[in-house]
Amino acid sequence: MKFKIVSKGDDRSEKIKATMRNYLTEFDLEYCREEPDLVISVGGDGTFLEAFHRYNHRLEKTAFIGVHTGHLGFYADWVPEELEKLIIEIAKTPYQVVEYPLLEVIIRPQSGGNEDRFLALNEATIKTPDGSVVFDVDIKGEHFETFRGDGLCISTPSGSTAYNKALGGGIIHPTLEAIQLTEMASINNRVFRTIGSPLILPKHHTCLLKPIVDRSFLITIDHFTKNYANVKSIQCRVAKEKIRFARFRPFPFWNRVRDSFVSDNDHSK
Repeated sequence: MKFKIVSKGDDRSEKIKATMRNYLTEFDLEYCREEPDLVISVGGDGTFLEAFHRYNHRLEKTAFIGVHTGHLGFYADWVPEELEKLIIEIAKTPYQVVEYPLLEVIIRPQSGGNEDRFLALNEATIKTPDGSVVFDVDIKGEHFETFRGDGLCISTPSGSTAYNKALGGGIIHPTLEAIQLTEMASINNRVFRTIGSPLILPKHHTCLLKPIVDRSFLITIDHFTKNYANVKSIQCRVAKEKIRFARFRPFPFWNRVRDSFVSDNDHSK
């Protein structure tokens, strides 16, 4: 099996990366940067997102697993104290594959030129550097509402515990194939009316955002932000691709939610 390790870059993560690489190669696994079967993230959720975007062109062939070296992460199943056990599991045990849905975002320019397509593991956010965003929101080809406010967040189920939750969105189990549209400080008056609640769309429903006011937008895909001008539309839907997680043991999603937001246990040590 071929593997690659993506590290946060701090001393602790780099030491774990070196240890894992040495032992796994001794078990006759091949370290491969270009075409890994398994990508190991060592760090936090930000490191995992980096690993995902580095290899999201290989989603059908590459699985991901995380070792967290900071606070408990949603994408990291293992802690440094379990390193020896994890190394043996990777070297000796076939892993179970768990697939979670992703968000597809397509940005189309007014000129009708090349469109940009992205995959998001957590979410996409749309804001503007100046004033409010104003969109016509179409769902499944029909006008739903006109939105005016600070911006919109479109999240995956696995990303529903991130920025979406901070905006008041719901937490969705990541096995459900859906996306969630959550408002950022919407303006409601006699001219503009929004639903005022997060919308959960199934995989066969497409959300199309069409700017009414011609201005530039700051569009963030997970942790990458780019400025776009002359945008004709932004299309969001459940992607055909999925992320594949390598699991050697069960790690129930609701346990992660409880440990992250409810439990008093300190996982930072």
